[in-house]
Amino acid sequence: MPYIPHTPEEVREMLGVIGARDISELFAEIPPALRPRSFDLPHGETEMAVRARMERLAGKNRTDMASFLGGGFYDHYVPAAADLLLSRGEFYTAYTPYQPEASQGTLQAIFEYQTAMCRLFGMECSNAGGYDGGTALYEALMMAVRHTRRKKAVVSEAVNPIYRIVLATYTKNLHLELVTVPHRQGLDDMAALAAAIDDKTAAVVVQNPNFFGAVEDFAALFAAAAAKGAVAILSGYPVLQAVLKTPGAMGADIVTAEGQSLGLPLSFGGPYLGIMTCKKALVRQMPGRIAGRTVDAAGRTGYVLTLQAREQHIRREKATSNICSNQALCALRALINLCLTGEEGLKRQAALSIENAHYAAMKLAAIPGVRLLSDEPFGNEFVAVFPVSAKLVARSLMDQGIIPGFPLGRYYKGLENALLICCTEKHHRDDIDRLARRVGKIL
Repeated sequence: MPYIPHTPEEVREMLGVIGARDISELFAEIPPALRPRSFDLPHGETEMAVRARMERLAGKNRTDMASFLGGGFYDHYVPAAADLLLSRGEFYTAYTPYQPEASQGTLQAIFEYQTAMCRLFGMECSNAGGYDGGTALYEALMMAVRHTRRKKAVVSEAVNPIYRIVLATYTKNLHLELVTVPHRQGLDDMAALAAAIDDKTAAVVVQNPNFFGAVEDFAALFAAAAAKGAVAILSGYPVLQAVLKTPGAMGADIVTAEGQSLGLPLSFGGPYLGIMTCKKALVRQMPGRIAGRTVDAAGRTGYVLTLQAREQHIRREKATSNICSNQALCALRALINLCLTGEEGLKRQAALSIENAHYAAMKLAAIPGVRLLSDEPFGNEFVAVFPVSAKLVARSLMDQGIIPGFPLGRYYKGLENALLICCTEKHHRDDIDRLARRVGKIL
């Protein structure tokens, strides 16, 4: 029996109040062809049987593999205290802080998170978090479209392909022109990007480090965009941002990022956090919540939500966005992680990740037949090119307990033999040496 808490008499009473004969009338707007014919659910089992079944399924997961997989999602170390602090009831059960008199703790945490994001990326304003990195990048593009009243976007092919799919999907029916500029051996083609910007361009969209791991300075490109009245949008990597030139120093107008690397576990894909920061001139176009610090009538510090007229609970269809999800808990997790790790700790985390990646690149490039896609500077990811299919190399290594990276042929034609390899501070030199030895034997 399904768990429905209402008795048949209560159901009849509720239907009578709204003037419906039966429950099926509540779904009259759905055409019969679109209604589910069967949910095909198995018969219920006891709690003990369900627990045993789930444990058998969980036992099939491999948790002993050495993983060099990145591509936008990273296995960084999370301080043990993060789980304890986040699970406190006043944080874990708090929801939308629309009543400041009852939500000062949550509002202050959001304000501190915003401050941390602005400092990390060198920007002036931040919201309280979006859905994830991909939708945050889409939101940034729509900010640029509203600000410039233009319909064209220039996007580097070196931007995460998953994010580019999100951009294409969300803009499909918005009559926007997305111009994708091909990468050049894993690098952004700066000249081609600048040449593609014209007086109809709303924004230029790039990533640093880009999807191939390359680290670049976009200051000249952003200056060229500004000269044409276009908005400069950059997708960043929070941990590596501790040691890289900030997007703000490059002249970026909007910066987004996936916040997963700041203490959020990989967890089969979420929930994650979309970081959004911008220059003050664009803040009224920024969707989502912004917490502000103010004073009350007695001069005491207080925290409130500000600029709420952009949100759909007030402006309905005129809101700046309808991609709504309360990510405050994920934002708080990122803030807790930053506070526990500290400025020096975050820099060390980034430096160790980069050092490990360069060690891995050196070991792999020493194998006959293996080369790096580019000799330009990279962060904690790089592309290794093999004399055989990267998928074959990956399958062979996974059978030996190693996830070697991401085969790029799935998204990039001509790179079927290329593997995107990631390292973080959690990798040991022994793991990297084992990867290199196994690759050498396979080849």
